[in-house]
Amino acid sequence: MPASPLPLGAIALDGSAEVPLYRQLYEALREAILAGRLRPGGRLPSSRMLAGELGVGRNTVLAAYEQLAAEGYLEGQVGAGTRVAAILPDSLLQLDRQAKPCSPQDRPGANIRSLSKRGTSLSAIRRLTPFYERGRGRAFQHGLPAIEQFPALLWSRLLARHSRDTRSNLFGYEVGIGLPALREAIAAYAGAARGVTCSPEQVIVTVGAQGALDLAARMLLDPGDPVWVEDPGYLGARGALSGAGASLVPVPVDEEGLDVAAGIGRHASPRLIYVTPSHQFPLGATLSLQRRLALLDHAACCGAWIVEDDYDSEYRYQGRPIASLQGLDRGGAVIYMGTYMGTFAKTLFPALKIGYLIVPEHLVDAFGTAIRISGHVPPAAMQAALADFIGEGHYGGHVRRMRALYAERRSVVLSALEDELSPFLRAAPGEGGLQLSAFLPESADDRALAEAAMKAGLHVSPLSLYRLEEGRPGLYMGYASVPEAELKHAAASLADVLRAAGAPRYP
Repeated sequence: MPASPLPLGAIALDGSAEVPLYRQLYEALREAILAGRLRPGGRLPSSRMLAGELGVGRNTVLAAYEQLAAEGYLEGQVGAGTRVAAILPDSLLQLDRQAKPCSPQDRPGANIRSLSKRGTSLSAIRRLTPFYERGRGRAFQHGLPAIEQFPALLWSRLLARHSRDTRSNLFGYEVGIGLPALREAIAAYAGAARGVTCSPEQVIVTVGAQGALDLAARMLLDPGDPVWVEDPGYLGARGALSGAGASLVPVPVDEEGLDVAAGIGRHASPRLIYVTPSHQFPLGATLSLQRRLALLDHAACCGAWIVEDDYDSEYRYQGRPIASLQGLDRGGAVIYMGTYMGTFAKTLFPALKIGYLIVPEHLVDAFGTAIRISGHVPPAAMQAALADFIGEGHYGGHVRRMRALYAERRSVVLSALEDELSPFLRAAPGEGGLQLSAFLPESADDRALAEAAMKAGLHVSPLSLYRLEEGRPGLYMGYASVPEAELKHAAASLADVLRAAGAPRYP
């Protein structure tokens, strides 16, 4: 069969256009095929011949032919040239649609597609506003460290050290539950800094805090299992637990942290207890030693797991930190997750996305198998660089420098709460952290006031956002990423916003 006459007059290739020439030719030929000007089975000119007729390079024609063949519009046979496909892909799609109507009305009992119960539960956990913005955080934005203070040049050298040699084991598949060097560094640091008792084999490296929470929830909970959660409490944990199908039992928090007696009164036999004992999120209280021991005793009696989120343990500005729950546990009930050191998001930078769990020895194999199946493992080169950063002492030095800086910024906010903000806000008790909570008078609408502050460019969150039950209103305010002078200006602006919004005042 002779070559099909191509409608060359309809093919206008423009060398000055942004669209590549091969793409222009591909689109012209595809349109001619679909319009029937090039019929099924018809043979096309050779790539050399068509290139000469159009005045383009042969590679341009080859690229267009290859794309059309890949999509099913052309067929090539040795010795037979290139032909238009007998059955076009668009025809197949139309036949498939005609043969398989998918209207739910045509199939009795069929349901419209929807999210799973887990997906619906996860999507219901929403923040009031986007958590981060590009660049440095706005005044009072929480959850963001002073990224500009991070030793980026040092970090880039450490990362390059492990990224150059493709013969390294780091470029293979098997990282498992974490790079051995990183697990050793984490175990040594957590033991020295937080009194955690573990071997490197008990460390499970995850993709950030949410990866750790999700893994623990999926491994320890069945749908309907009762779980104690602090109220107010961390939304990320609430989302992971709800997504696993847990039945959340809100337990109130006071100046001594989680009220264990109240939790027993609400549900005496929880399957799991989630707690932030070092620096309660978001109120900032430290779980007292008496309550720590009571919590461990009750978990032992009822057979509950405890997920210890060691939130904010690195940044304490007064007194000595109390040892971790895991270090006090003798019954193997505690799953340790050091949120700040554990995700390295707030001590280093958020995009690092490396976290960890420390699990009892008898859970190591099960958790290790689960994380391999999920594939939620951080890149090996990043793990290796972080192992060096910790092991060579850079991590400890960075935390010490940041602790001094954040203490100064916290002092600015506390002074503002005692001065220009005192008619409206009272600081919640706490001795550390990168943010703090401040209480409003009981009659205040903290969501409306937070919205007013947002419109003025001030990122504060209402405490009611973190509550499952009604409780004292207030604002959650970050300071770590904001210079002192800007914090002073922001405090004055917040006072103006609260005054203009008619916020109730303390007597």
